[in-house]
Amino acid sequence: MKKRINTTLSYVVTALLALGSFSCGIYSFTGASIPAGTETFQVNFFENQAGNRPGSTVEPGLDQEFTIALQDRILNLTNLSLTNSNGDLVYEGEIVEFSITPMSATAEIKAAQNRLTMGVNLRYFNTKNEEDDFEKKYSFFYDFPADQQFYDVRDNALDEIFERITQDIFNETLAKW
Repeated sequence: MKKRINTTLSYVVTALLALGSFSCGIYSFTGASIPAGTETFQVNFFENQAGNRPGSTVEPGLDQEFTIALQDRILNLTNLSLTNSNGDLVYEGEIVEFSITPMSATAEIKAAQNRLTMGVNLRYFNTKNEEDDFEKKYSFFYDFPADQQFYDVRDNALDEIFERITQDIFNETLAKW
């Protein structure tokens, strides 16, 4: 009886593995649906052009920090290899907004809360399937009390904004959400 269960179990496992090998692409438990034949990706430097937009400021190092955050998101959630050129998937763009604006006022007509907003323009290219190529703007914000300076909340704010924007990019390009 025990041998019969083991034999049946081995047939079931073999069948599941066979079915998995015939899928259209690779699926991971992170939600990534990597197109068949895709092995590499590249993330070109996201230049900070926010200073060109009225109301935006240039934050030194923001471009490099965001570029690395996007690379890390894809590396950590897929089995794709990062390359500097000729990637199967190419991410490029620029930071187009980085601004702090007052969001609410006190009775003394002073800001009670500020909002840091960051916007990124992304161009995505899939060399294996050009129908997937697109360009889109992503943005997110972080609210903080007006009695705090930006540099007091900088690290937490950028962590939260980067996490949301890179997750949105990942979802749209690799998870197809």
